Amino acid sequence: MNPFFKSTTALGVALTLLSGPAFADMDAAKKFLDEEIGDLSALSRADQEAEMQWFVDAAQPFAGMEIKVVSETITTHEYESKVLAPAFTAITGIQVTHDLIGEGDVVEKLQTQMQSGQNIYDGYINDSDLIGTHWRYQQARNLTDWMAGEGADVTNPNLDIEDFVGKSFTTGPDGKLYQLPDQQFANLYWFRYDWFNDPKTQEDFKAKYGYDLGVPVNWSAYEDIAEFFTGRDMSYAGGPSEGVYGNMDYGKKDPSLGWRYTDAWLSMAGAGDKGEPNGLPVDEWGIRVNENSQPVGSCVARGGATNGPAAVYAITKSIEWLEKYTPPAAAGMTFSEAGPVPAQGSIAQQMFWYTAFTADMVKEGLPVMNDDGTPKWRMAPSPHGAYWEEGTKIGYQDAGSWTLMESTPVDNAKAAWLYAQFVTSKTVDVKKSHVGLTFIRESTIQHDSFTERAPQLGGLVEFYRSPARVQWSPTGTNVPDYPKLAQLWWQNIGDAMSGAKSPQEAMDSLCADQEKVLERLERAGVQGDIGPKLNEEQDPEYWLSQPGSPKAKLDNEREEPQTVSYDELIASWK
Repeated sequence: MNPFFKSTTALGVALTLLSGPAFADMDAAKKFLDEEIGDLSALSRADQEAEMQWFVDAAQPFAGMEIKVVSETITTHEYESKVLAPAFTAITGIQVTHDLIGEGDVVEKLQTQMQSGQNIYDGYINDSDLIGTHWRYQQARNLTDWMAGEGADVTNPNLDIEDFVGKSFTTGPDGKLYQLPDQQFANLYWFRYDWFNDPKTQEDFKAKYGYDLGVPVNWSAYEDIAEFFTGRDMSYAGGPSEGVYGNMDYGKKDPSLGWRYTDAWLSMAGAGDKGEPNGLPVDEWGIRVNENSQPVGSCVARGGATNGPAAVYAITKSIEWLEKYTPPAAAGMTFSEAGPVPAQGSIAQQMFWYTAFTADMVKEGLPVMNDDGTPKWRMAPSPHGAYWEEGTKIGYQDAGSWTLMESTPVDNAKAAWLYAQFVTSKTVDVKKSHVGLTFIRESTIQHDSFTERAPQLGGLVEFYRSPARVQWSPTGTNVPDYPKLAQLWWQNIGDAMSGAKSPQEAMDSLCADQEKVLERLERAGVQGDIGPKLNEEQDPEYWLSQPGSPKAKLDNEREEPQTVSYDELIASWK
């Protein structure tokens, strides 16, 4: 058994804690530290106890209170719900119900609470993709002011906001923090390191394409590698003799199809402007904002890029690769159905692979694992498309983050804030990160236990310790109403996937639908002077001739293919 994963028994440990006193209790805290945390913490034992004592003391006014919080169902949140919530209850006396539901359901509950003002949950872990929504509607508590004011008495002095690597994702244009990161994972390039390093495979690839097989830097190289491996007999390298594919994806018309594209696929192609954490003035959704951060358009005719040449190129390539180089069943799969497929051993590479799947990809006995517990695969930076320029984001990070709604009663919000800080605390975070592999703190990323475990995680630790990670970011503040706009993507792109519309027609329809939402928000005035203010339409050529995004169509969308040695890449990060 992996020594970092002893929490397979942690549920039992946590439940035994519940037999302790009904109110804030330091003995329960010490038991929790002994049996669950041990040395897997950024803090010394003395500092762990001091932090737990602060929780015991701060929670006393709320002992016996019942609160409800909610998150999507991923490994990290399962650990929180099954292990950390009962432990928190035993230590503080606050009864926590931590519900696990689908990601779309979390957004729906949040949206209902925003619209009705009724308190459905006392705390939400919802994606920082909603930062533009929270900043404009002002229905989420501004945590910067909350920690300094009404919530000061329940704010951990050791919280250390600067230690959170995703804080820029949860900060509005006003400089205020609206959400606290709880888990974070990136979409990266995934490939079979063993196959790529096999001498015969390398020799055959170079003979056919004239350059070295390696991590693709651009989409042209990715395409060549996809073609090369599809249908190839890999039995000489320990793989299948048939059924090998050079790409993995999914294409079912389902809400999860939208994430495939709103999660930075267009930025990887190069559709947006330069900027960190997101392109300005045009972001990876193709939405343009003015100098006051007001959305002014999505279609090229208003200065947006959702239906521009780079976006159409992005959709065209994804459909082409799905049809040519991907298992046929993938076209009918959703995100969750497609996720486990690379671990089955017949996929050579995947452009758009979430590190949240890491824990499931390193299980003993899988075809993609070596006998010594190291993976046969690696993760690396995503290749970029023909329109991409240095300084543009190149991928997505999901940052599920704690959000406290203004409609939640103050005491409930305080109790939920205590729980949020407990599950993200320096005492707990290293252990939680070993279970879920979703890093949020710099102190955790640099912990010695992850140096020790890094060889088993296929490049995850190296990526999060590298300077490259800042080019991966969630949806940013240009998107004024994530719940309303996100649902438009899967419906329109689904039409392109099915062949009902061409990529250009689908993106024309998508940008028009986005602008209808922006127009409604502008007319309603619900977001005040930071809400949408649409530009007048102009000849698209006017905008395509301006510097930056939207970008004019390239005469040749196939760049010179470029690859890099994975080992040299990792060495450059160090």
